[in-house]
Amino acid sequence: MSRPVLNRRKFVTIAGAGSAAAVFGIPAYIPRVGEAADAIKIGLLEPYTGVYAGPAENETHGFEMAADAWNKRGGIMGRKIELVKEDEQNDPGVAAQKARKLVNQDKVAALCGTVSSGVSLSVAGVANTLGTLFMDSGGHSDDVTGKSCHWNVFRTCHSTWMETHATGYSLQKRFGKKWFFITPDYAYGHSLEAGFKDVLAHNGGSIVGNELTPLGTTDFSSYLTKIDAAKPDLVLVFVQGDDYTNCLKQMNQFGLLKKYPVGGPQVELEPLLGLGPEARQGYWGVEWYYKSEKTLGKNNKVAQEFVAESIKRYGRPPTARNAFGYITLDRLAHAMNDAKSVDPVKVARAIEGVHFTSIFAGSAYYRKEDHQLMWPMWVAKIRPNGTPGDKYDLFDVTDINAAEAVEQTIAQKEAVCKLGYPGA
Repeated sequence: MSRPVLNRRKFVTIAGAGSAAAVFGIPAYIPRVGEAADAIKIGLLEPYTGVYAGPAENETHGFEMAADAWNKRGGIMGRKIELVKEDEQNDPGVAAQKARKLVNQDKVAALCGTVSSGVSLSVAGVANTLGTLFMDSGGHSDDVTGKSCHWNVFRTCHSTWMETHATGYSLQKRFGKKWFFITPDYAYGHSLEAGFKDVLAHNGGSIVGNELTPLGTTDFSSYLTKIDAAKPDLVLVFVQGDDYTNCLKQMNQFGLLKKYPVGGPQVELEPLLGLGPEARQGYWGVEWYYKSEKTLGKNNKVAQEFVAESIKRYGRPPTARNAFGYITLDRLAHAMNDAKSVDPVKVARAIEGVHFTSIFAGSAYYRKEDHQLMWPMWVAKIRPNGTPGDKYDLFDVTDINAAEAVEQTIAQKEAVCKLGYPGA
């Protein structure tokens, strides 16, 4: 897949007007007389280089579409949105430095972005220290809205608990209870491991292998050669991005995809597009999909326009990462507009608990107790060759899981998540 042409220095985009995305349900706003006309800066932290560069590029496209839509309608409180972008290089230390720079030097009103959960947690900690809002668009670790939650941190993508419980019970019914894990050795992978262990504990299954793989692994052979001896009912692949592509390619080369069913908590179009049809196999969790009534809803004009505008701009359909970026910035802008303020506490209160409809089926809300976005999670079977006339149509969505059915309960979250609002 294509990669963004970006260096590691900051670059700034003032999101322009003129996009057809302006019809995406943005309320009109008439500026007050004498109101400040300076732009509202939003800091984007994404791994524009490295293993997650593809998802980062698409999240940024979603952010840009939301910014353009708001700016076309007059901006937030009559002020334009300006996106200030930094490459966090998929490094928690670098991300922390870039977050401080965005807040202290660039004077951003909020931070958004991230793909790797380790980076998400790092940025969340810095943002909390600085008293700045952080909207985690793409880092899934349970800890973000669990034991490491903060009043100023919200998450758009699903938690790992939601991913594992949406897919785990479905996969057990289809394939059996002896599972082999390919696990990325950082926060995201460990959270997935914990979630699937919970599923197995409820259904009496077992783990017959669990290989921890460093982020950025290119040769999976030493891990894959252990699968035959374990004789699993199912191989669960947790790695993402380029690691996913490399792992599935090598599983196909070793003949493992013909021997064992494969699946996992999530798959995205970005890594699938890097695989040949023969390696596109299995059942996987899906967080959003551009071409399914089950994910978009029936006659959802907002979603239809989002898909059409994405294709027009970028030459291909949007992925879940595009959706994460769009939803994240759109809800942040709504909250600032509703609060008539960029004050972090006022904006946080305007985000939490508010039900809204968007580019997916049904309504959603950022839960007040932990700031997790509560929206459905889907399961899909891979369609290796797409459909006639659309090579990107790779998902056959089979299952729909309501957020409340697959996320931890409020009581469970309140036991570990203490938001700690200032003055509370």
